[in-house]
Amino acid sequence: MTHQKESKLAQLINKGVRIDCPDSIEIGKEVDVDKISGQGVVIHAGSKIFGNATLILRDAKIGFEGPSTLKNCQIGPEVELKGGFFEDAVFLAKAKAGLGSHVREASIFEEQASVAHTVGTKHTILFPFVTLGSLINFCDCLMAGGTSRKNHSEVGSSYIHFNFTPTQDKATASLIGDVPKGVMLNQSPIFLGGQGGLVGPCRLAYGTTVAAGAIVRKDELRTGRLLLGRTEKVGNLPYKPGRYRNEKRVVVNNIVYIANLIALNQWYQHVRSLFTSKDFPEALLTGLKEKLNRAISERMTRLEALGNKIQSSVEAQKSSKSVQSSGAFTQKQELYQRWSDLKDLFERLKSEKGDAGHRDSFLKIVRTGIEQTGLNYISVIQGLAPSDAAIGTQWLQGIVDRVTDETLNLIPSFR
Repeated sequence: MTHQKESKLAQLINKGVRIDCPDSIEIGKEVDVDKISGQGVVIHAGSKIFGNATLILRDAKIGFEGPSTLKNCQIGPEVELKGGFFEDAVFLAKAKAGLGSHVREASIFEEQASVAHTVGTKHTILFPFVTLGSLINFCDCLMAGGTSRKNHSEVGSSYIHFNFTPTQDKATASLIGDVPKGVMLNQSPIFLGGQGGLVGPCRLAYGTTVAAGAIVRKDELRTGRLLLGRTEKVGNLPYKPGRYRNEKRVVVNNIVYIANLIALNQWYQHVRSLFTSKDFPEALLTGLKEKLNRAISERMTRLEALGNKIQSSVEAQKSSKSVQSSGAFTQKQELYQRWSDLKDLFERLKSEKGDAGHRDSFLKIVRTGIEQTGLNYISVIQGLAPSDAAIGTQWLQGIVDRVTDETLNLIPSFR
């Protein structure tokens, strides 16, 4: 071992970190050992830890089922990352990830969220209790719903969120639940049956159950629905990628998704910040906000790329008078022509705070809950009376509505 490696390992072991096979562990020279707790942390054989921003709190377990690589992740108390690759992600208290996990940029696993073996995420946000089975690709989506580990939203094994289109764009983020209601931890769970798929961008309401094997291609905004699979028509038709046909739904769903992320940013800024403690230090909160801002920027970038591709489609169809007279053609032109204004508007609305009266009333209620029950986030939020939770939802929904409305005002043909 090099002197630098010996020094890092020695410091961790002296702090109380359990490392039974130090010769098999790699610690990057940039890692700040002061950000790794010595209380109950276990780093198993074959693990690698990189990145100055890496934070590991008490009782975290790394690499029990297989080698684990961490880079610039923020890991809360009692988290278990059992094997795989984890980069630029946040894991809050008691989150779990099984062997073969591939958790990448801007993934957020909130309290007790979990994935089983061989699951891939990127720009994925899982609210508390959400559970993903095995052999799943679940990038570019936010999922909420459920009230506990026994009553949680779940994705069945061998599921795919289809987030790349034949036209080679990724303006495909799906909203499974939402932020204004989802953060209150009081909504009916959502179930996506195994060996199925969701074609992004899609929106599903709370209480939705998707039958195993079904491919969901349309939004379902009614609560408590069962979606069954259907046999697609067999065919062989002429097809040329690049001609957009359903851009209204795609663009609106992207706007609504961004609006929800902006609302979640305010939740982190004003509500999550009230719970800072030894188990939820400022560094963990900073990681959450940083990952969320990356997610917002990603969605804006993908929407801009879609606009550019749509403009190419417009140029290709200009010679057709029948196409030029259609409403869809007007939408294509409008999106491209107003994108610069839309981008400026998004930048301004990223800091939208919503109604101050509703926000301050709700924060007062949360502070009272903290005084009564302590700094346990799950306990305080779930202890809210329905009428109090409704105030918080009203505040956040106001943010979503304002961002959505102001954006669509710039591109009125998309209303």
